[in-house]
Amino acid sequence: MSIKLYGMNYSNYYNMVKAVLIEKGMDFEEVHVLPNQEAEFLPNSPMGKVPCIETEHGFLTETGVIIDYLDALGQGPSFYPEDVFARAKMQELIRYLELYIELPARRLYSAVFFGGSATEEEKAAVKAMLQKGFAALARIAKFNPYLGGDEISYADFYFCFAVTPATMVCKRALDWDAYNEVPNIKDLLGLLNERGSIQRVKADQAKG
Repeated sequence: MSIKLYGMNYSNYYNMVKAVLIEKGMDFEEVHVLPNQEAEFLPNSPMGKVPCIETEHGFLTETGVIIDYLDALGQGPSFYPEDVFARAKMQELIRYLELYIELPARRLYSAVFFGGSATEEEKAAVKAMLQKGFAALARIAKFNPYLGGDEISYADFYFCFAVTPATMVCKRALDWDAYNEVPNIKDLLGLLNERGSIQRVKADQAKG
């Protein structure tokens, strides 16, 4: 079964799904599409967001749902632990990354990556949220050496593609070198960047 992955290479959530597909050795086709509200796209992605995937049964949206679907197919390795509670802890890490790091940082993506602007008040609010988010993540993460312990998990792919742009936001908009100053970020990102899947995704990203 071949899967079609819709989105674009500079979407961090698109890249999470793409890296997982590569890691699992699954056949997939990339379809370049930007987020949009066009009538022909909305039946496939009702919010007009990317990524979404097309399967033999239909379309799926939302990165977490897509990754859980790919995991449930049983093709290639699973990056969830078998233990039910341990699996829930990995999903907890993912939610912290989504809600308390990626989402606050996203408020400044326009200013940092797309030539927009942000007020000093908004920057201060985002910095406070990110400081709290990184501190909260540190309380539940193990960094030994991966986010959840000695085995890589789906949470690490989220970490790679959520924390990388967040640290860029910190550096460029907030005058804060979170990459070097927040414990464990540099080491884990360095470890993850050694993986062939992530190297391929970032090489494709660099091509535009």
